[in-house]
Amino acid sequence: MENASSPSPPQKPTTLLTFPKALATSSSKIKHVIVDFAIKAKNIGVDDPRRIVHSLKVALAITLVSMVYYLQPLYNGMGDAGMWAILTVVVVFEYTVGATLCKGMNRGLATLLAGALGIGAESFASLFGTTAKPIVLGCLVFILVGAATFSRFIPNIKRRYDYGVLIFILTFSLVSVSGYRVERIIELAHKRLSTILFGGATCIIISMCVCPVWAGEDLHQLIAENLEKLANFLEGFGGEYFRITEGDKPSLASYKSVLNSKATEESLANFAWWEVGHGKFRFRHPWKQYLTIGALTRQCAYHIEALNGYLDKKTEAPSELQKTIKEPCMKMSSEVGKAMKELGLSIKLMMHPSGSASAIHMESCKKAKEELNTILQTVMVGEHDISETIPVIAVTSILVDIIKRVETISEAIEELAKQAHFKKSKNTKLDKKEKPNFPNDGGPPDPANGGKNRESVAITVASLNRG
Repeated sequence: MENASSPSPPQKPTTLLTFPKALATSSSKIKHVIVDFAIKAKNIGVDDPRRIVHSLKVALAITLVSMVYYLQPLYNGMGDAGMWAILTVVVVFEYTVGATLCKGMNRGLATLLAGALGIGAESFASLFGTTAKPIVLGCLVFILVGAATFSRFIPNIKRRYDYGVLIFILTFSLVSVSGYRVERIIELAHKRLSTILFGGATCIIISMCVCPVWAGEDLHQLIAENLEKLANFLEGFGGEYFRITEGDKPSLASYKSVLNSKATEESLANFAWWEVGHGKFRFRHPWKQYLTIGALTRQCAYHIEALNGYLDKKTEAPSELQKTIKEPCMKMSSEVGKAMKELGLSIKLMMHPSGSASAIHMESCKKAKEELNTILQTVMVGEHDISETIPVIAVTSILVDIIKRVETISEAIEELAKQAHFKKSKNTKLDKKEKPNFPNDGGPPDPANGGKNRESVAITVASLNRG
């Protein structure tokens, strides 16, 4: 208690003798902070160089709209209302084209609508005389602002027009209030609308024409990369679980970012809806289908999170039951991972998944599942310790669920390919005049099959049926 209540020892005052040392210490701390900040800034720029370009684009837009003040002819035409152009650039210019279009269109249309209604409200209130005019204006402001605020709770308006509703409330209120005291209300509204449209147009043109960053492309790449992250875990899970190889820890843990990708996907899809057709993405591209694939991918990631828990709780050596199911279990995990990687590649290349190698890997995965089922039926569970049996059964059960999820993801990607008109992969067909030699495929040629190898014929027929 004495130590707790005893006062802290007094600090030594800074004197002329200790001042150089204190100054050197402070300089060292300041230098450390500056160096640390420079390293972080460099890492951010190296991680995505488009951020540096975006900063320069915003600086260019601000500089251009500032000419309203710098050049006397422009200032004479717009006056102090030119400040609204600068404010518009600051609040409208976003990282992606879709976000800039979203805010720019919302701000422009909301300002136009609110300005027109504000002028109309002022004219309507003037009909009731000077005494009743403020009362009528107050009632109109109350009704329209209340209705606009309530509309923000509607999901579709909240998702796409929330910023526009806010600008509508602000502009309508300002025009209504200003109209009561300002005589030339139409001239004031015209100048503000002109400068806002000028600032918004500047943002949209620079965003679309100077190194554009499309939200749709980012969403497209994000969905494909998420599938690859899950595939990397599944391909390395078998060797890590059965203690055959030490997996790449960062690669195995990269799936965790998929668990929290919902907000990013929804934001990118919303902004992509505003974007015009560009590159391989047509106008009215099926962005909603990407959200469906993303939701299914996260469901698969939750199962992988459960598998990862069994890696954290691994014992020193595999049990006898684990050794028994090692081969089919590793094959299941590896093949379903390869299938998922092929699905991600088909999205990235915008190719139809039906002709990809994912179907072949899924067939191999199903065969391994049947083999595993046979082994589990033949193994006497009673001969093993229940503490060893339950985790193994749980792991195999999760892998089976993951296979079902991947099949569902494949169907969703198939639907995306139809809606987005993905290219269909060309199946290579052997010319009848050619006599291919397959020394490592199924032994000598079979005369009954036209000199072709039996196994090669079976693979060709299977691939054609799946296509």
